[in-house]
Amino acid sequence: MDDAAPRPPSRLLDGLQSPDRERAGAILAASRSLELDRRAPQYAPAFADAALLVVEEGFVAVCARAPDDVRSVVTVEAGPGALLLPPTPDETLVALGPSRVTVLSADARDQLLASPALARRIVEQLALGLAQRQEALANFAPTRHIERVRRKLLQLARRYGHVVRDGIRIDVPLSHALLAEMIGSSRETVTRALDELERDRFVVRAGSTYRLLVSAESVVAAPR
Repeated sequence: MDDAAPRPPSRLLDGLQSPDRERAGAILAASRSLELDRRAPQYAPAFADAALLVVEEGFVAVCARAPDDVRSVVTVEAGPGALLLPPTPDETLVALGPSRVTVLSADARDQLLASPALARRIVEQLALGLAQRQEALANFAPTRHIERVRRKLLQLARRYGHVVRDGIRIDVPLSHALLAEMIGSSRETVTRALDELERDRFVVRAGSTYRLLVSAESVVAAPR
């Protein structure tokens, strides 16, 4: 007898109505689930049967690395409910903390696409992922690293931030090394930039959580 607690419904299904919600839930439940340990990279062969990945718990990042380069770059990060393409041979999937993804086969994807409502949801989520990749590329434009860090923190606050009493808390487990991978810089450079941003009262850090000392309106209005 299986005494494991039932898993909560996928955030991918938020807002969907019956019977689409039940149909999609059954397809996801029948698909392979993959538990990810923090910072343990998953390579393309682990997803040979995958057409799409659904982030169910935690946060993950897709990292790209050139064959002759020791430094990787985060091209997209994703939290619960996000939909991703599986990593290519030049990419890895890395969990930022204990995470879980559902691996959708081509057949499962096609079953979801058979419903107009579910097809719209898939297109919406893939469009969000594309927008994140475009943001990641645009973030390489500023020449000053402090501006790259500032812009990336604002982007993360826009996607994963929660308004608190004295600012916007970014609910993503961040480290200086991870921020460096997100902006294509070194950890030491990011540390100096964050120190300067803290002196400017733009951001404060508590453990792996950052809080921007700005208003929600300024986050929405910030360059993407």
